[in-house]
Amino acid sequence: MKKNICLLITSVSLLLCSCAQREGDPVDFVNPYIGGISPLLETTVPLVNLPNSMMRIHKLPGNYQAEKINGFPFILGGHRNGTAGLLMPAAGNISFDRKEWASYYDHDYEVCKPYYYSVWLEDPDINLELTVAEKSSFYRIAWNKRDQKHLMLALNNIGSINVIDNNTLEGYELYRNEVKIFFYIKTEKSFSADFMPETNGNSAQGIAGAEKEKPAVRLTFNIGEKEKTAIKMGISFVDAGQAKRNLENDIPDWNFESIMAKGREKWNNALGKIEVKGGTTDQKFAFYTALYRTYERMVNISEEGRYYSGYDKSIHNDNDTLFFADDWMWDTYRAAHPLQAMLNPGLESLKIQSYVRMYEQSGWMPSFPILTGDVPCMNGHHSAAIIADAYFKGIRGFDIEKAYEGLRKNAMEATMLPWRNGPMCSLDTFYLEKGYYPALNIGEKETVAMVHPFEKRQAVAITLGHSYDDWCLAQLAKALNKNEDYEYFLKRSHNFYNLFNKETGFFEPRNTEGSWVKDFDPKFSGGLGNRDYYDENNGWTYLWDVQHDIAGLVDLLGGKEKFVKKLDQLFIEELGKWKPDYLQQMPDATGQVGQFVMGNEPSLHIPYLYNYAGAPWKTQKRIRMLLDTWFPNTPFGIPGDEDGGGLSGFVVFSSMGFYPVTPGIPAFNIGSPLFKEVSVKLQNNKIFRIVAKESNRQNKYIQKAFLNGKEWNKPWFSWDDIKDGGELVLDMGSRPNYTWGSDPADSPPSRLNN
Repeated sequence: MKKNICLLITSVSLLLCSCAQREGDPVDFVNPYIGGISPLLETTVPLVNLPNSMMRIHKLPGNYQAEKINGFPFILGGHRNGTAGLLMPAAGNISFDRKEWASYYDHDYEVCKPYYYSVWLEDPDINLELTVAEKSSFYRIAWNKRDQKHLMLALNNIGSINVIDNNTLEGYELYRNEVKIFFYIKTEKSFSADFMPETNGNSAQGIAGAEKEKPAVRLTFNIGEKEKTAIKMGISFVDAGQAKRNLENDIPDWNFESIMAKGREKWNNALGKIEVKGGTTDQKFAFYTALYRTYERMVNISEEGRYYSGYDKSIHNDNDTLFFADDWMWDTYRAAHPLQAMLNPGLESLKIQSYVRMYEQSGWMPSFPILTGDVPCMNGHHSAAIIADAYFKGIRGFDIEKAYEGLRKNAMEATMLPWRNGPMCSLDTFYLEKGYYPALNIGEKETVAMVHPFEKRQAVAITLGHSYDDWCLAQLAKALNKNEDYEYFLKRSHNFYNLFNKETGFFEPRNTEGSWVKDFDPKFSGGLGNRDYYDENNGWTYLWDVQHDIAGLVDLLGGKEKFVKKLDQLFIEELGKWKPDYLQQMPDATGQVGQFVMGNEPSLHIPYLYNYAGAPWKTQKRIRMLLDTWFPNTPFGIPGDEDGGGLSGFVVFSSMGFYPVTPGIPAFNIGSPLFKEVSVKLQNNKIFRIVAKESNRQNKYIQKAFLNGKEWNKPWFSWDDIKDGGELVLDMGSRPNYTWGSDPADSPPSRLNN
């Protein structure tokens, strides 16, 4: 045991020594274990990848509490969308039963960086290390016993494994029954191979590489005790030859440390676009880990000028503009995309052009574009928000006319039903005629076959979400001199008014006759996740889902004073049920503060709404409390489904001290920075700096502000104020300044006609 531990410690020490000269680099403050224990739903995974890279790997299972490691996938095909292949070192007399491959491990003998992973596998007494390149992976394995030394390789679906020689394998797996993921594997030391027996007991058939259901092969290495060997693998979505070339381009030799160092450098370059000073060590870990997670998507799947598209199931030339996939817009349009638009505008334009290509290839602008094509999860056509936000921040490099064409087609012809793709149904035409999505009465059976049996109509959420999408489309139409479209979509963006019940003060459902649904309860009506009327949250969350006209929402709620009172009540309103019963109905509504739900994306902008009603000090207070409470540097540090940058974008922005409440309006709300100084590298090497003098846990309130040398009394600033660099200086104190930012004339921009 002592020898084994020493071997691992030696390996870890080498890693730490290689980093010693740059101790304190941004990547050293990434803790991939944050969020590894979920309060109720999905955990984060300790992902090893490069920024926006195709190759993504994490141990299986990925959650922090897993007792054993079952193996390592060849590749993660998409965020929470499954893996292809399985690799696991083994020792001794091991069979093809995957249950035998699993090994206990200990977090105390595990190292996880964005670019590197190592672990001691206790049962077979094996040390494994892993690093990655853009489209390839690199393993280094040491067997510590005299037993037979094996590497088990298996596919999860129909596929082929072919032995080329005693150092080489290739093959493919049919991922999600749609996409062939090709692999090319080289081993540093020679092996002998035997395949999982066929049902007739003949294992020799496997060597031919014929397509089979879940084939597996056992590689055996004749090497000495504690001798290491390396395995490297290239992956392609295009063809077998491309997998080989990807490996040769990414990892031309057997220098593990060199590939690891390149990965570290790439992460430092990406994370180093934001430099923070001050704050606690834990706050830095939470911040840089959140920033790391926003680089998981979208991923570049271009391969030497070609890419596979799941939108017409064909191979295309990328025309030197690259092709990106894997995005969940309902989650990422709010903060993750605006963050990347600020940090990497060139890449953001390529991502948007990928959306345009997806539209050209499939006929629809996608909503959850993954490798296999569009998966119409959640609700809304939020590509309009992503594109409008980028466009009004000066990002070009994509075909805006074609993008607008796709957005307009979705708005005029696509169904709004959640989790459905395709043309409109009768509910959609009703929406166009009446200005709201019709709801069923409580207990009424569904009459439209196209409605998803689990996801339901989500009538209020759809009306609110599409009102915002139409506002984004209206702004683009105006910018492109499409004045009739502008007037039309601007009028549609008013539709949220049609569902505001003045008697109750909530957005509530109406039936086809125009009547309010009887006996409606904004907390609990709507079944599991309130999906009949809302989505994953209740009426207290969706009351604030009017990002494009917050001034109008203030008026609906009776003015600024009543607006602030209602917002205060959100954070103290009782659940209304025993918490287990509450969560049984709404498992996504985690991270509760009263009825506020920190763990789900529709809530992200809500704490900033005090800025619109003359009480920005309350935004400052709420933001600090939420960051400190729900995003600590521990495995419990994510309060809900992180969704590949969804919640993490909120953490990055809010920790810096500002947030994009309304993507599509090139402006940011000011919150309360965690750090004393933040430097953001913009395009053309310009720097935007936020200086929060004397900021600490108690000094969270803004006393006075200066923007670019001038005294600033507004709780917001525009993109134009900072796009060429600038400085926001905040004098912080331990007591609220009730007058700073309180003038109604200084409220952030948010009107239907702006």
